[in-house]
Amino acid sequence: MRWRLRALSVLGAGLRMPSGAWGRALQDGLSGTGGTAPAPDRHRPSPGRGRGDTVRAWTELFRVSALFSVPGDALAGAAAVGRSPGRGTALAIGASLCLYEAGMALNDWADREEDAVDRPHRPHRPIPSGRISPPAALGAAGVLTAAGLALAARAGRPALAVATGLAATVWAYDLHLKHTKAGPAAMAAARTLDLLLGATASVAAGARGGAAGRGSAPVVPGAADNVAAMAHPVRGPLTALPAALVLGAHTYGVTAVSRHEAQGGSTAVPLAVLATTAGLGAAVLTAGRAARTRAPEPGAGGHGATGPGEHRATRPHRLTPADLLLTAFTCAYLRTAGPPLLHAALNPSPPLTQRAVGGGIRAMIPLQAALAARAGAPGSGLAVMALVPLARSLARKVSPT
Repeated sequence: MRWRLRALSVLGAGLRMPSGAWGRALQDGLSGTGGTAPAPDRHRPSPGRGRGDTVRAWTELFRVSALFSVPGDALAGAAAVGRSPGRGTALAIGASLCLYEAGMALNDWADREEDAVDRPHRPHRPIPSGRISPPAALGAAGVLTAAGLALAARAGRPALAVATGLAATVWAYDLHLKHTKAGPAAMAAARTLDLLLGATASVAAGARGGAAGRGSAPVVPGAADNVAAMAHPVRGPLTALPAALVLGAHTYGVTAVSRHEAQGGSTAVPLAVLATTAGLGAAVLTAGRAARTRAPEPGAGGHGATGPGEHRATRPHRLTPADLLLTAFTCAYLRTAGPPLLHAALNPSPPLTQRAVGGGIRAMIPLQAALAARAGAPGSGLAVMALVPLARSLARKVSPT
């Protein structure tokens, strides 16, 4: 009887050991941290390499938590040219999402050898960990680029031209410019073009829709109609250039910090970017209030219109709900980007530097909302800000860097 009990005890221990090993492998795979458990056979299904782990690997490759920083580009671009979001804006958002994800996949493909050497600092990267093959990542980048250009083409030739420039910038950055001094400028150009893509697509759709779009009232015979057209003039895509440059300047700073996220050690760069962030916030607030202060007084100069040599009356600025929204969005931008940059400057370690980069990426959302509110589209600003909780929740599961 005693030997039977001992045999059962040994058999039970043997049955429990693989369960614990598989559990540790599954937990390590889901957390993206690797592990010391032996790797299971890749040629047959296993708890460590199931469908859940594959989905997790692709979400990490695409940095899905950073994806919420993309739609605001098109919405801010549409607001900058005085258009309500419509079909063209939706197509621009779709094209931007595809091109953004193409850049993420291409980035990891181009850095696969560097990430393999740097695995102690980045053990979770999908390609060097073997969870995604390099050909699969490169193929995904190509397919997503083609899809982005196809969506932009449906918004019109001008939008396709801007999207082509954006795609070329993304590929040039990932394949070569990233490791040069021109890297931050290339990323800034990509974000600038992305906002201009939203503006261009929105203008093209508004032109097709005639007077249905905001700011598209035609000048027709009749004094009253001419006055209405002058009050809401048609704006070209280049009207969005100032807003695009603000977003580009922020992107330049985030990219400059990200160049030190693996090794850390830079104090001057986070401090300089922190000062730039404060300057951008002040510029957005000042420009928004100045634009409303210059608004013509209704009825001044004859039905609100001014002719050559006429004095343009301005009304005294009063605090409005739009001002409160603009201030709230700008403060949210500074609150999201500022503290992580300060921490990285005080202690330039890789984890704090990576946290500063993640904060800079998430800060793009309130900055886009502030740009939309500054252009007179508080509804678009609120829609963009609604993405913040989603981005913050997903960032806890998938790193945006």
